[in-house]
Amino acid sequence: MPITVGRTPYLSSEPMYFDMDKRGIGVVELPPNELTTAIAENQIQGGLVPLVDTFDLDDSMRVLGGFCLATVAQAGSVKLHSKLPITDLAGKTVAVPWESPTSVKLLQVLMELKHGVKPTAYVTGDEDHDARLLVGNMGLRHRRGLREHPHVYDLGEEWAQWTKLPFVYARWVVRNDVERQEALVLEDSLYTSLQDWADGLYRVKGPAIPLPIHPQEIHVYSQGLRYYIGRPEELAIAKFQEYIGQLA
Repeated sequence: MPITVGRTPYLSSEPMYFDMDKRGIGVVELPPNELTTAIAENQIQGGLVPLVDTFDLDDSMRVLGGFCLATVAQAGSVKLHSKLPITDLAGKTVAVPWESPTSVKLLQVLMELKHGVKPTAYVTGDEDHDARLLVGNMGLRHRRGLREHPHVYDLGEEWAQWTKLPFVYARWVVRNDVERQEALVLEDSLYTSLQDWADGLYRVKGPAIPLPIHPQEIHVYSQGLRYYIGRPEELAIAKFQEYIGQLA
């Protein structure tokens, strides 16, 4: 029986799904914070889930190979837009996209441990705020800045400058009851999809999600993305877990 996997509706995850339709793999779009629950409840059988969710997976699922979503320096689509310098945000209010838990936790780590500031509250984008974290396609749409938010901080760049490491935002996870052959087909599809992207297929098809972004900008953006976990990514994951443990 064909499996169904989840994808986040972000341009950064698009390269992983090019080949799946040809393999008969079903794909449904879900926000990042709903993927792990959907897998646990067997609504879908796998997906690219937030890194923070993989730190405590239940017995029904496992990480799939070394597939991930990471950045080596600038994230490009994960930025804090602030009315004040980041060092002046102590006691202020920061709006965050709660549907992207890894990016929110990264922001907390950077603010509290790197810059030594703790906001009064983290709120939704609809509430009054002094700074706002934008991620994914929303981050790309406003990549050149937000009105009245002159201070912009790329979280991937902030992390890389601080740790000299890449940052891993998400990892592929599958259910343990997915048959071995189905898991192998999924892995092979991921490899093929990423190769098609690397070979420039996106230039022919264009992004599946309409964005006001030039193809050349997509190319530059994609050059900073990584989809396989190597030793630097392993070290980055361990360092991030360590820092999360230090948060008050």
